[in-house]
Amino acid sequence: MKILIIEDQRELSDSIVEYLSSENYLCEQAFNYAIAKTKVSLYDYDCILLDLMLPGGDGLDILRDIRKRRNPVGVIIVSAKDSLDDKVKGLEIGADDYLAKPFHLPELKMRIYAVIRRKEFAANNILHSNGIDIDLLSKTVGANGKIITLTRMEYELLLFLIGNHDKVVSKGALAEHLSGDMADMLDNHDFVYTHIKNLKAKLANSGITDCIRNVYGTGYKWVER
Repeated sequence: MKILIIEDQRELSDSIVEYLSSENYLCEQAFNYAIAKTKVSLYDYDCILLDLMLPGGDGLDILRDIRKRRNPVGVIIVSAKDSLDDKVKGLEIGADDYLAKPFHLPELKMRIYAVIRRKEFAANNILHSNGIDIDLLSKTVGANGKIITLTRMEYELLLFLIGNHDKVVSKGALAEHLSGDMADMLDNHDFVYTHIKNLKAKLANSGITDCIRNVYGTGYKWVER
C-alpha cells in the first residue's frame, strides 16, 4: 500500500515514514504545497496524510483539488489545527478522517488501515477471492488451509490486482504502485514481470491457477471465477 505524507515538519514526517515502512507501507513525502500538488496530480496513492498548514498554501485547497478531480483516495487530515471549524470543513470537503497532533503512531496506523479497508475492500478484515483468504490486519495469505508465504512486493501486487479485479492493469501502473515515483526513473518495468512470475508460481503451488491473465501488450488482469 502506498502512502503520501504531506507534512512540512521533516522530523515528524521522517518518523512517520520510518514507522509505516516497518509496517510494509511504501511511503512518499511532500514538504510543501507545490510538491504536494504535483505528486497528487501525477501519482496514485492508497492513502494521503494531509497537514493543513503548509509552506506556500493551504492543505484544504489540495483536498479540494483531489475531490474536484473525483480522485477516490483516502485522505486523513493530520494537523495541529484542532478547531471544530477546521475539522468540519475538512470532512465536508471530502476528508475521510481527522487526527489532531500530537498523536501516537500505532493509532495513525490503525486510522490508515481503516480508511484503506473501507475504500478498497468494503470494510472487511478478511478478503476472499478465487479460493484465497487474505487477512488484511495480519497481512497473511492462505489457500486450501495453508499459509502462502509472499514477499512484501508480491503481497502488494496480489492486493492491487484483486482490488482491480476484471480490469486490465498496465505494467506502468503496477510499477508505480510497487515503487512509487521512483518508477519514472527506471529504464524498464521488467521487475514487474519477475514479481508476477513468482506470485503465479506460489499461487500455483497452493492449487490456485489461471487467476492472473497476461493481456498481451497491455498488462495483467485478475480474473474472478
